[in-house]
Amino acid sequence: MTVSAADIERERARALPRPAPHVIVLFGATGDLARRKLIPGLFHLARVGLMPEDFRIIGSTLEDLDDEEFREHARGALDEFCRMEAGGIDWDTFSERLSFAPARADALADAVGQAEQEIGRETRRLHYLSVPPSAAGAVVRTLGDAGLAARARVIMEKPFGVDLRSARDLNDTVHEVFREDQIFRIDHFLGKEAALNLLTLRFANGFLEPVWSRDRIDHVQIDVPETLSIGTRGAFYEGTGAYRDMVVTHLLQVLAVIAMEPPSSLEPRALVDEKVKVFRSLLPIRPSDVVFGQYEGYRNEDGVAPDSSVETFVAARVRVDNWRWAGVPFFLRTGKCMAESARVVSIAFREPPKSMFPAGAGFGSAGPDHLTFDLSDTPRLSLSFYGKRPGPGMHLDKASMQFSLGETPGHKDVLEAYERLIHDAMTGDRTLFTTAEGLERLWEISEPLLEHPPVPRHYPPGSWGPAEIGALIAPREWRLPFERKWRGAA
Repeated sequence: MTVSAADIERERARALPRPAPHVIVLFGATGDLARRKLIPGLFHLARVGLMPEDFRIIGSTLEDLDDEEFREHARGALDEFCRMEAGGIDWDTFSERLSFAPARADALADAVGQAEQEIGRETRRLHYLSVPPSAAGAVVRTLGDAGLAARARVIMEKPFGVDLRSARDLNDTVHEVFREDQIFRIDHFLGKEAALNLLTLRFANGFLEPVWSRDRIDHVQIDVPETLSIGTRGAFYEGTGAYRDMVVTHLLQVLAVIAMEPPSSLEPRALVDEKVKVFRSLLPIRPSDVVFGQYEGYRNEDGVAPDSSVETFVAARVRVDNWRWAGVPFFLRTGKCMAESARVVSIAFREPPKSMFPAGAGFGSAGPDHLTFDLSDTPRLSLSFYGKRPGPGMHLDKASMQFSLGETPGHKDVLEAYERLIHDAMTGDRTLFTTAEGLERLWEISEPLLEHPPVPRHYPPGSWGPAEIGALIAPREWRLPFERKWRGAA
């Protein structure tokens, strides 16, 4: 039986709840994130029937635009970044629901009021703050002054603060206007299909539980290298750096999914509680456990100080101090201008304590066995192990068993991360969002590092970072799962 894309889209619409009527206010509506992900994502949700039956989208920035100019901007975003053709009746219907309002309390109140009158019944409000951390507090106060907190939820983009004090100050500011249950702090890594598959693999398969602990696992490596430079984000990066931009908001969140205990259910509160327990178990991150790097040429980028000491690369050793993980190091690595782009988690198992194989057979020559998760847009899973080479004698080679979501029907039609998370926020599902307590704890364990950051080591673009990272992981070695190529389609 052949399953068509239309069948898959209709099945998804039945599987996920349709949100109530909404007015969506998109702050930073002409920014890079809105252009690449948010506007195309909202259009795709509308196309597959996962937007409300009636909705309005109000773009807002500090720029002075009118409705038609914003619609032209939105159409340009769709033409460049949407994964489906944006034309015909779908675009006409979508564009009629777009308007623009300046980021002032009076203008926003008028625009939202008019949109709600057009819908003609009580609506919910979703405010998406696609703005830098330094501007988030001012936007929240504007929403409070405009009286737009009622019946509302607010999505906060990362990074949420830049240290413990600023995170607490921002939480205090947001809580003056919104209750905690109205606040959705987004990490798009957790909205990816791969993260949901990681949860499924962990908790739907009983064979993994006996080996998921310090008794069988030697170490864990979480890698998010990027080939891209900072591009036009120089001013933003100067105020954040790779640690604040990626480690606190992404890599440590993935660590929590790997390390968490089985929740009592898949209800949002149960999952969040187990993640927060992991954060509480993290030991403070010491400067001696971290290597910072800066790619050569970073200081020549637009918006970057000529003597900048901001890191564009981080490698860190993180310790989880609880019964399951005590003594198992988690190695994190991320950076700009690296050799490849990837999102990979590698679980390295302990090697057998003694070999019965003859010398020269190859036992242990290719390192420990690994369970590898490729968290790309088409998630993949690989289990590597030693097997006997065919033929006479006893010679061992590394082999692997692999699975790719790309081999399953409908893999091209899954929701992208931002689409999934926007839909969840509209329906009030907090499962894949972070909390004030969890984020403040991550900033708390980061204080020793942020107070005494290591001097960034220079590394050439296209490399795997500074040479000093070898000593950080020794006597182990950094694993590059990309060296073992994934098999092609059958």
